[in-house]
Formats: sequence, structure tokens, C-alpha cells
Amino acid sequence: MNNRKRPKIKITIIDKIGKMGCHRGHRVGEVFDYDEERGKICPMAMHCAFPYIDILRYGGSIPGQPEGVAKFCCSDADVVMVFQVEKIERR
Repeated sequence: MNNRKRPKIKITIIDKIGKMGCHRGHRVGEVFDYDEERGKICPMAMHCAFPYIDILRYGGSIPGQPEGVAKFCCSDADVVMVFQVEKIERR
């Protein structure tokens, strides 16, 4: 599939659970373009994000979540950052 035709993926940090700050320095409200900025996102979060990104980008959906959206948490036991992935169709 041509890279230009794949939907864009937007990753937003929407919440934080726990008293500690993110070890990578992420904060609620940060937004990333998966194709352009994934190197800026914590590797632990990206490890958790990839299955959701792959499912959404290639036409799947996540049960119980709105079409084109997936919410997930990173795997850091000290502070749980909550992310939202959104599929954005290219025009």
C-alpha cells in the first residue's frame, strides 16, 4: 500500500494516573503525529501503542471504543499515562 494513502495516526496524552511524573517527561495534552514524531514518544508507550495503531490503520476497530479511536495506557507501574490514538483519513 502506498504510504501516502494510509490514514494518519494522531496520538494524544489524555490522562495520568499516579502521583509520580512520567519518567520520559510526557504531560497530559501532548499530541504527536505517529508518522512524523513517533521517536519523541516513550518507547514503553510505543510498545503498548503499536497493536492499536496497526489495528486502526488497517481497517480494524477496538470493541467498546468509537470507530477510529483507541485508548490505552503505558506500561510504567509508577505512573500510568493514558493515551488516545485516532485514525485520521487523508484527503
